[in-house]
Amino acid sequence: MNEPSSSRALPRRVAIRDVGLRDGLQIIPRTVPTALKLEWLRDAHAAGLREMEVGSFVPARLMPQLADTAEVLAFAKTLPGLVASVLVPNLKGAERAIAEEAHAMLVPISASHAHSLANLRKTPDEVVAEIGRMRAARDAAGSHTLLEVGISTAFGCTIQGRVEESEVVRLVQAVLDAGADKVSLADTVGYADPAMVSRLFEKVLPVARGKLDSAHFHDTRGLGLANCYAALQMGVTRLDACLGGIGGCPHAPGASGNVATEDLAYMLASMGIETGLDFDALLVLRKKLAHWLEGEQLHGSVWQAGLPKTMKKKEVAA
Repeated sequence: MNEPSSSRALPRRVAIRDVGLRDGLQIIPRTVPTALKLEWLRDAHAAGLREMEVGSFVPARLMPQLADTAEVLAFAKTLPGLVASVLVPNLKGAERAIAEEAHAMLVPISASHAHSLANLRKTPDEVVAEIGRMRAARDAAGSHTLLEVGISTAFGCTIQGRVEESEVVRLVQAVLDAGADKVSLADTVGYADPAMVSRLFEKVLPVARGKLDSAHFHDTRGLGLANCYAALQMGVTRLDACLGGIGGCPHAPGASGNVATEDLAYMLASMGIETGLDFDALLVLRKKLAHWLEGEQLHGSVWQAGLPKTMKKKEVAA
C-alpha cells in the first residue's frame, strides 16, 4: 500500500454507494414521502446498486426529512444483496442503528475543529471517545452492524479554512484505535483537487492498515470526478455518489452537490471498470427524482448528453 500511485493498476471493479436518501435529501427543505423513498430504493436496486445510505438516526425535530429512516431501512433490508447503511451522529443514534439491525452505521468525524463544533457540538477528540462507546455498545449487543467512520472536511473547511494533513492522519489512527471497522475520507465542501487527494491518501493509507477503501467527494467546484479518478489510482474501490448530484452538509456553508451517480457510472464504464450498474435504468430513476423534487436543482452532465456512440450499453451494465 506504500508504493507510488503511478505504479498501481486501477481496480477492475468499483462499488458505488448512493447516498441520496440521506446526504441528498438532508439539505432539501421538503420531505419526500416514505412511499417514494421505497420506490427509489426498489428502482435503484433494480438498476444494480448494492450499497445505499438510506437515512440517519437523528432527532426528527432537527431533520424531519429523515424521520422515517427506520421504515426505509426495514424495507432496504428486504432487497437481496443490498448493503444498507445509516448515518449516526452519536451513541443514541448508534444504539438505534444496532437495534434496527442496519448493515452498517457511518459515523462522521470532522478534521476541522470548527466544523465539528458546528455539526456535532463536540470536538473531534470528543467524537473519538463517542466512537469508542459505540463500538462497546455494538459488541455488547452481539451485533454485526459494521462501524465505519467518515473523516469529513479532510481536504479543507469553509468555516475553518485549511485542515492540516497531519490532523487527518492523527484522526484516522485515533478512530481505528477506538474500534472503527473501516474509515473513509470525505471532501465535504469541494475543496480537493487530484493532487491533494493523492497526497493525503499516500499519507493515510499506511496508518489505515487496509481499513481505508472508500472516498466521498463533492463536485462543488467541478473536480468531483477528477478526484474520484485520483482516489482510484490510490487503490480505492468504493466511492460515494448521489443520483442527480444533489446533497450537502447543512453545517458547511457552500457544500453543494455530490458527484452524480450516473456520471460516475459512465466514467467508470468508459474506462472499462465494472460497477454492475444499468445506465438506462439510472436515468429513468433520475427522471423520477427530478419530478419528486420539482423546483430543486439537480446536477450532472451525462443525462443531457447521453452515451457516446463508441460506448455500447453492455459496457455500462457490466
